[in-house]
Amino acid sequence: MIDKRVDDISAALSGIADGATILNSGFGNAGSPIDLLEALIESDLKYLTIVCNNAGEGDYGLAALIKTGKISRIICSYPISAGSVVFQDMYNTGKIELEVVPQGTLSERIRAAGAGIGGFYTPTSAGTKLGEGKETRKINGVQQVLELPLKGDVALIRAKQADRWGNIVYEKSARNFGPAMAMAATMTIVQVDEIVELGELDPELIVTPGIFVDRVFVHNN
Repeated sequence: MIDKRVDDISAALSGIADGATILNSGFGNAGSPIDLLEALIESDLKYLTIVCNNAGEGDYGLAALIKTGKISRIICSYPISAGSVVFQDMYNTGKIELEVVPQGTLSERIRAAGAGIGGFYTPTSAGTKLGEGKETRKINGVQQVLELPLKGDVALIRAKQADRWGNIVYEKSARNFGPAMAMAATMTIVQVDEIVELGELDPELIVTPGIFVDRVFVHNN
């Protein structure tokens, strides 16, 4: 019987190794798996790379995890946002590395990894510092930069509902990077608000089917 439900958050996060690349869903707080991120604080993990849209805010969730020093590198589009004091302090003191990737490019690099695409050319970042050191070519008269897939060892995702097979439904804009990250990771762990019986989810609303999900953990309100 297929059952991807996990009752214990430590069990949900088991198997993550030092140096892992973690794809973290969320656009700000929308779609951010805060419970899973904060549970990693209690682990012995180190040298993690986090791929996300923002670099956390306040002193909770991703920001709280960054503060522990367990994350050595972050790949994101918006490292500086309202309340991102923790990241700024860590970066200014040389305790974390940063790779800035334009948002559309970030999304497409993740999607490419899930689709098995070897890379793609984009005019975004051509002629800028973000494009320095990367292969370029002119296509139809436009300078293009080669971008490579961005695959994760683990994806931590937030969703609204799931069934025991791992089919998941998102809450409006909280979907953001979740579907692409679920496809681009070796192991996908989903934090949900509710687990429902098989057949209760509208098939038309299941953006991420269970084939891309390994574990489902229920968020405690």
